[in-house]
Amino acid sequence: MSSRLETYRVSAYNTSKQSENKIHDDTVARKYGFSGGLVPGVDVIAYMMHQPIAKWGRAFLERGLIDARFLKPVYDGETAEVRAVEQDGVLTLEVESRGELCATGNASLPAFVPAFALSDFGDVAPVAERRPVNASSYEVGKWLGTVPRKWAGGAAKEYLADIREADQIFAHEGLGHPGLLQRMMNKVLVDNAILGAWIHVGSKMQLLSAAKADDELTARAKVTGNYEKKGHRFVELDALVLANGKTPLAHCWHIAIYQPREQAAA
Repeated sequence: MSSRLETYRVSAYNTSKQSENKIHDDTVARKYGFSGGLVPGVDVIAYMMHQPIAKWGRAFLERGLIDARFLKPVYDGETAEVRAVEQDGVLTLEVESRGELCATGNASLPAFVPAFALSDFGDVAPVAERRPVNASSYEVGKWLGTVPRKWAGGAAKEYLADIREADQIFAHEGLGHPGLLQRMMNKVLVDNAILGAWIHVGSKMQLLSAAKADDELTARAKVTGNYEKKGHRFVELDALVLANGKTPLAHCWHIAIYQPREQAAA
């Protein structure tokens, strides 16, 4: 038997208008056929985590599983409605905006954190000098690292405000939002190549431990896919996000179009 949770409504905010990824810039995004700059997929998945966090609390932050696929853009200032239906311990998630289905996914709470070996993930630094992206930037089997990043103090609070997350668990327990772990997956791409406009397509994330608000985050990622489909060039990553270089926070799978077909043909 299924049950529907209360719909979660968010006034979407484009946190990346000034970022290096110009798919978030209104003028550039319109050249690719969009109505304006895209709200980052990592923030859309952060919206999708509101209901699982509200339902399972800290347990979800410590071992929750979520996946998401992005179908249509969410735009700055528009209302995003996140619907959740629970059946057999799984939340089926949908994000709708402007009358369109924009994202789908699932969230659940596994009984245990899956076992894995830290040694299975290569400890590498990002490239010493970033170069314009090409197929060899994300060669299958290649290990990619990131520049360490922190969203401590005011930055962590600002992020919660940016994604419109009001759940008090983060302030009361000094925790970082798992959407920041998704941001590290984007950093894997941008820390290792100079990209043009690019698009986050989907993610799956198994949380392994609750992040603290002052953690220094890094990611170790292996390229598991690099291919062309319908003129787009895709990259797939299998990665571990760490706190302070030693504590595994999340096992992530990430898919992105690193060269949209319009750009690839240029």
